[in-house]
Amino acid sequence: MLKPSNRTEARLLEQLDLERLPRHVAIIMDGNGRWAGRRHLPRVAGHRAGVQAARRIIESSARLGIEALTLYAFSVENWRRPHAEVDFLMRLLREYLHKELPVIHKNNIRLIVIGRGSQLPTEVRHDLDEAMKLTGANTGMKLVVALNYGGRAELVDAFNAILRSAEQSGGPLPTVDEQMISDHLYTAGLPDPDLLVRTSGEMRVSNFLLWQIAYAEIYVTETLWPDFQVASLIEALIEFQKRERRYGGLGPGRRSSKGQAAS
Repeated sequence: MLKPSNRTEARLLEQLDLERLPRHVAIIMDGNGRWAGRRHLPRVAGHRAGVQAARRIIESSARLGIEALTLYAFSVENWRRPHAEVDFLMRLLREYLHKELPVIHKNNIRLIVIGRGSQLPTEVRHDLDEAMKLTGANTGMKLVVALNYGGRAELVDAFNAILRSAEQSGGPLPTVDEQMISDHLYTAGLPDPDLLVRTSGEMRVSNFLLWQIAYAEIYVTETLWPDFQVASLIEALIEFQKRERRYGGLGPGRRSSKGQAAS
């Protein structure tokens, strides 16, 4: 259970219905560079501050009882950034894992990494594999970290996996339907996001979970990611609970465990 640390959090928690939380929250963590620039600091300072924001949002989401939290940490396009910045981000990731993994494991959180992991540096892959192995049996919140991730790349990989499976079976090509595609995505087995949060005020989804967010509620805040507080998260959840979710129909609907619209 999340305990408020200040009056603002306490006031907001009173407005939150803990029985109607989204099962899956996905966040595009944007604004680290601008946060640093406004303070006349190097971009790496913004990334370090962003890690602090991630820490508090992960902990708070788990305490609230959210089933899954997906964080967009590094996209396939991010390799275009200066080599020194990319190298720092990889080192920062390893540093975070070494410091926070015991806490994550103690809190029964399961770490899942999605994306083209084979293209990450060897030492990063090793640390991620060890972290996922350690937390693999945990039954609490699923912390999904998108690394070297792109929504289009995910769909390409899903279709190639379907083709490989058909080729190995020796049978005719199957008729591809939505469920088959979902079963071959990186996120197979997870509910689709109910709420997509984007910080920094940008009005785009940036190639993130393109298939999975088909019916997600989108919440955009001008707050830069390093400034995103627990109160900011609660505000997003309150806004989510005010929405009437239609799933493309004329009235409110509900989702099955597979994330599809149900009558």
